[in-house]
Amino acid sequence: QVQVVESGGGLVQPGGSLRLSCAASGSIFSIKAMNWYRRAPGKEREPVAVMPSAGSTSYADSVKDRFTISRDNAKNTVYLQMNNLKPGDTGVYYCNVRAGSDWSVDAWGQGTQVTVSS
Repeated sequence: QVQVVESGGGLVQPGGSLRLSCAASGSIFSIKAMNWYRRAPGKEREPVAVMPSAGSTSYADSVKDRFTISRDNAKNTVYLQMNNLKPGDTGVYYCNVRAGSDWSVDAWGQGTQVTVSS
């Protein structure tokens, strides 16, 4: 069983910054990727930043050059630094952990709300 807990959301003005954190714990074996998704109001959940353990990091076009994903492998923690936030970034942000030799572990956090508004 893998537990995933996000933190760091909140209300911020346009142009502001937030840093989200996600800690994974439990029976973690061979983490393959740690990712961030978001669900904007009225929309489907979409990937924001994907960070495989082997391979290149990728970002949604809408957040490139504004968001940065990083990881602390020793702590099984992933971060999302969000700069120059826009109202369109509003939504619930979810952390996703893929693990296991066959990528069979697909764990999600409960989400953290990010609201960008003046």
